[in-house]
Amino acid sequence: MRVVIATCSVDYAGRLTAHLPLATRLLIAKNDGSLLIHSDGGSYKPLNWMSPPCVMTTLEPDETAQEAGVTELWRVTHQKTADTLVVSIHTIHSDIAHDLGDDPGLIKEGVEAELQRLVAGQLEAIDDGLSLVRREYPTAIGPVDVLARSSDGTAVAIEIKRRGEIDGVEQLTRYRELLDRDPHLRPIRAVFAAQEITPQAKTLAADRGIECVVLDYDALRGAETPGDTLF
Repeated sequence: MRVVIATCSVDYAGRLTAHLPLATRLLIAKNDGSLLIHSDGGSYKPLNWMSPPCVMTTLEPDETAQEAGVTELWRVTHQKTADTLVVSIHTIHSDIAHDLGDDPGLIKEGVEAELQRLVAGQLEAIDDGLSLVRREYPTAIGPVDVLARSSDGTAVAIEIKRRGEIDGVEQLTRYRELLDRDPHLRPIRAVFAAQEITPQAKTLAADRGIECVVLDYDALRGAETPGDTLF
């Protein structure tokens, strides 16, 4: 991973166009080819980014750009869409590269992991007639939380979140696309389940043909807890 603090401007061209004027920003170039551009605000989300598969090349600025103060150009091109992200660097203040090694992946803890366990054991919270195939069903980009089958044999991919947002719908969309390549599973029915789902996520899910289910965590826990007894 390469972490750079630089004074730069950024231009994105593709399905839409965007421009970040000259300012000092954090640039994170990862070994998977992705590039993230952050400011010192706006929480965890980058101002702009390019996700893999993409290729980054470093270019010499032309004479006009040099006269404007540009010392280096980073061009990041998405290999599937041909979208481009161009970072015009004026000054690099810090440049650190470090090999992070293999990552063990996310270990789910707390409410989200508990929701997954509860839903897998109470699939009627999603729909009647579902039977569990497997929790954490593997795909090439990570496991879908729950894979089940309906009474008519349809495979059902269920992604579970505490708070359902657009990113979760996008994640489930990618899982469904991969699972649909398996002739023993397709066609996949996709369900996005969360304690709370944002209106934007619901709209995107409807557009993608993904069902949304709002989970009642307390009810799921209560259904698992035996009633009070005297002894």
